[in-house]
Order: sequence, then structure tokens, then C-alpha cells
Amino acid sequence: MKKYILLTFAFVCFAALNAQEVKFGKISKAELEEKEHPKDPEASAAILYEKLYVTFRYIQGQGFYVETNVHKRIKIYKKDGFEMANHYIPLYKGSGEREKVLGLKAYTYNLENGKIEDTKLRNDGIFKEKRSEYVEVEKLTMPNVKEGSVVEYKYKITSPYYGNINEIDLQYNIPVNHIEVVFEAPEYFTYKKHYKGYFLLKPIEANRPGTITLTGSSRSGGNSTFATTKTTFSRDDVEFNYNITKFNLKDVPALKDESFVSNIENYRSAVKFELSQIQYPNDIPKYLSKSWDDVVKTIYRSQAFGGELEKKSYFKDDIDGLIEGVAGDMKKASLIYNYVRNKVKWNGNYGKYTDVGVRKAYKENLGNVSDMNLMLTAMLRYAGINANPVILSTRRHGIKMFPTLNGFNYVIAAIEVEDAVILLDATNYYGEPNVLPLRALNWSGRLIRKDGSWSQISLMPNQAALRATSLSVTLDENGDLAGKQRTQFTSHNALEFREIYTKADKDDYLEKLENAIGDIEIDEHAVKNLKKIGKPVLESYAFTKESQAEVIGDKLYFSPLFFLATSENVFKTEERVYPVDFGYPWKRKIMMNIQLPAGYEVESLPEAAAVRLPDNLGAYSFNISKTPNGISVVMSKEINSSVITPDKYAALREFYKMLVEKEKEKVVLKKI
Repeated sequence: MKKYILLTFAFVCFAALNAQEVKFGKISKAELEEKEHPKDPEASAAILYEKLYVTFRYIQGQGFYVETNVHKRIKIYKKDGFEMANHYIPLYKGSGEREKVLGLKAYTYNLENGKIEDTKLRNDGIFKEKRSEYVEVEKLTMPNVKEGSVVEYKYKITSPYYGNINEIDLQYNIPVNHIEVVFEAPEYFTYKKHYKGYFLLKPIEANRPGTITLTGSSRSGGNSTFATTKTTFSRDDVEFNYNITKFNLKDVPALKDESFVSNIENYRSAVKFELSQIQYPNDIPKYLSKSWDDVVKTIYRSQAFGGELEKKSYFKDDIDGLIEGVAGDMKKASLIYNYVRNKVKWNGNYGKYTDVGVRKAYKENLGNVSDMNLMLTAMLRYAGINANPVILSTRRHGIKMFPTLNGFNYVIAAIEVEDAVILLDATNYYGEPNVLPLRALNWSGRLIRKDGSWSQISLMPNQAALRATSLSVTLDENGDLAGKQRTQFTSHNALEFREIYTKADKDDYLEKLENAIGDIEIDEHAVKNLKKIGKPVLESYAFTKESQAEVIGDKLYFSPLFFLATSENVFKTEERVYPVDFGYPWKRKIMMNIQLPAGYEVESLPEAAAVRLPDNLGAYSFNISKTPNGISVVMSKEINSSVITPDKYAALREFYKMLVEKEKEKVVLKKI
């Protein structure tokens, strides 16, 4: 039988840490009658109270276990919040025991005819789902959930994996009225605390005494037939301290996604307890904390990573023939890059390690991102080019708070030339050197060299993606517009266009284009350089569009950019918590010549304008002038940084406000 330790508590200290505890099942009518959240009326649900208490228990003969006690109470305001009545409990199973859920209690509360009625969660509302070889999820689907319901559950998880404490969220996608987190560990275990998010966290540090009671027995005597056997029982009390970290937060705002955010999870307030050292009494300390250096070298030493870079025999003859007689590293690199992209198809899988291995991927013409880019790196090295792999985390995977092997899930190739680094991704069929797919544009990566050294390098582009449109249009006396448009796309804009256009049915593409612009008829549509990677994509078409000028009496009023004008400010909130992530620098340019209707002349034009963002983060210019046959308009706007920090948000918002107002200003024509 398992014998659990007897713990002595310093009640005064511990009571102070656990003041105002909410009792399970004590639901008030006020909670059920509440129609909307008082501080976030748009919220579909809210966490009224959450308590997470993580502690350690000792089982004689087995050692320490982690016990996580969960108590959560949630208010449902709207149908959109019903999903919050479901709860997921991930349970890890390593090479030994698995984590277990114990003491589960769960109820849904509703107000019926002025009385509180509760509905208990039964076994038919509990489901188990295998997520991977090591993770099983226990899903709770709460019963009888309605608008106005309160759901509440409590349980504890026992785990032998004290080196793997799950990240603890302190912020959710719905508001939190009150959340308490208590993490306590015996003094033998040292944990580092890693924080993330923008909500201010103020931990309370304390300690309390604990005692492990060890019992044993021994027998003596009984060496002869008539001797009496004597059993002696022993009891040893081992005293130690619990080191306690507590968070007691109230009125935590909902984590709301905003426009131009790479991955909202990067900004969720959370804490991760990382086991860094174990030292038992009279024992040598054991250091467990990893550095990024440890992580990078561990990945490179893997046979599924560095080992694959050493394999050459499978491609030698093909690459020898490909680059024979070719002079210059960059020409060789271009040939090899295009060769891999055409030879091997990406299966859509990410990973820092190979799926099937480079040899099999080459033979079967199919592989994951690591298969393809480690193959590319090996071929470039074989050709005498200074090429190395770069490990990174994709935008969806997020940025990890502390060194971990799980922090990387993607590999690209890099060529180091003089003071520059050229980044290549063989899965990116329509990309170019240094034009990575958006999924890979996630702050920085680690470039790993043959000698085991590594460098952190920026993944964010420096070159602006251009979208330049030239138009020649004719406006008639009814305010209708006809003309021709030609647009040039470069860099990431060209990549995006190629990916969309090549996958689309051409009739469907034109229909979507017409719908996006609205009430426009397109003819003579043509695209050039679609497959000439490295050259700008050129799209052109003729069009007609009605009602582009307002006719009032003998005057015409219209925006000089017509349907190409920016009609609203995409940055509506006054304040911004998270950085604005555009993905890459960009420039938008419009050059338009407008032929006026017969019998009309210009009465007034908007004034020219020019404005710049601080620190050269962006610029806008607008110029309009008369020509012998009409009006010439030139507009240019650019953002010179992939990411703009929140302290510059006010300037960015004002920048957009100004350009929207400018492009709404009217040209006035009058009859001659």
C-alpha cells in the first residue's frame, strides 16, 4: 500500500496566502442573474474564479509526485460562449507511469423559477482522446448549458514528472474576475520562472515548513527453532521547507486578437516553471537547466539532422552534371536551389528533423521541410558553397520563453557571403532568395555551422515588397469610369500573387477580383512572368466601373484615386497592447492619368500632402496636378519595418487617419 507523507503546516503563513478562497458549489443568485460582464459587455463568457494549486507529495519507496489542484467557475453569457463550458485536461505518459485525474466534480448551475438548480456531469460527458503517443486528453462536456449558466469543476492531477510542469496561463480569451495560482516545491528542487505576456505579473514569494515521515521495519532473532522473532518499527521525520510562489490577480482583461498580430499566443500572460537543479541532503547537485547553446548542439548532433548533412552519395552524380562548367558560387547556388524545388515536392509537414531521410526523399521526390532543406544545404556544401542550416519556429508555433527542444519546428538553408546571409527555403516553390514564406517570418532563427558554433540571425526581410499600379482612365459626364490598369508585384507581394493565382481557377479568380473591387467589369485580363521567379509579376486588365463620380447640377465630385482609395483606418482602437506585425516591409504606389469628360474643367483639386512616421518607419505622399488632357495623380505609401512597437502605435494610427482623410478629399469639376 502506498504510504503518503504526513505534512505539518505553518497555518498562519499559509492562511495568508489562501485568503478569500471561494468554496466549490456555493453559487449565488447574483452570479446566475448577471446578463453581461460589467467590464467587458461584449464578452461571451467570463471566468468568475480560478484556483490552481501545485504542490509536491512524497510516496515512500517511489519519491516525489506533483499534485495539481484545479478549481474553476465560469459564467456563460451568450451562445458564443458555450465552448467555454468544455474543458480539456492533457495527460502525459512517458516511459513509466502516466498522469492521472482524481476527485473530479463538475456541475452546471441554472436559475429556474427563481431557484438554483444544478446538473451533475455524468460519465457520458467525459471523453478520452489520444493526441499522440505520449499525450491523452480528457475532455469534459458540461451538461444543460444555457445562456446565463454557471459551470464549475474541480479535480486534481497526480504526476511523477516533476521536471515537466505545464505552462500556466494567467490570461484567457475571455475576462477573468479572479485567478489565484500557488506553486510550491520542496527546497530540494530549484525552479526558474519564465514569464511572458503584457499583463503585469507580481508574484508573492514565501515559504512554509513540511515534514516527510519515513517508516520502516526490521526483524531480529529467530535463528533457532525455539528463538523468538522480534519486529522493530522505525519512524524518521525529515524536515524541509516548501518554497512558494503565488499570483493573485483580479480583473484580468481578455486576450483579444488584433489586426496585424503574428501569433496572439506570444502575448498571452503566462508563467513557466522550469526545473533547473535537484539537490537532496548530503548529495551532489544535479543541474538540469538547458541553455540555447545546449538545445542547438543537441539538435545538430542528431542523426535526423546533422547526420543527414553528411550524406552525399545519393546526389553526387546529378549535382556534378548540373554545375559542370558553371563559374561563380551564386550561379551554382541558384541552379541547385531550383533543382531541389523541382525535384522534391513538399509534403506539407514541418519539423526540425527529417521524416523519411534525405536519401529516401530524393528517391521518392517527396519530403518534409527538413528533408528538403537539409538536402539543399548538403548539396550547396558539396558544391563548395558556405551553406548552413537555420532552425526556427514558425509564426503559428510561436516564440518559446525558455530553451527547449520544442522551441523549433522548421529548417531553412543559409548561404554566408562576406557580410551578408542569403536565406533559402526549398519548400517555397514561388519564392526567391531572401523571400521566405510568411510562415517562416518569425523574428529570428539559429544558424548552425559545421564546427558546432551558431549565430542568431534575423528572419525579417529588409527589402520592401512593391505593389505599383499605373492607370489610364476616362471619366464621362455620368460619373462612369473606363480605363486600363497595370500592376507590378515584387518580392513577397509577387510570392503571394503567384501562390494564389496558380492555384485558382481563372474564371473564379476574375470573379473574386471583381467582387473584391465591387461592381466592376474586367476584360482583357493578362498575367506575365508568373513562372519567371525573380522577375516582377505583371497583371493588367481593362475595366469599366459605374458611379465613380457624384453628379450635382453642373458639377462632378470624385475621389482622385476612385476605388483604389483607402476608405477606412484599419487601426481603430486608441491604444495598442501588442506590436503591429506587417510581416515584411512594403511599398504601395499608384500613378493615374485621368481624362476629363468633354465640356468640363477643373474647379478645385485637393492639396498635395507628405508625412513621415518617426524613426523612418514609414512615409506617405500625395500629389495631384492638372495636365493638358486632364489630371495626374501620384500616391505613394510605405512601411519600412516589419514590426512596429506599441509605443509608435499612436503615430501609426494618426498616419493612417491622415491618409484616409486625404484620399477622401474630392476633385471638383464644373461645366465650361
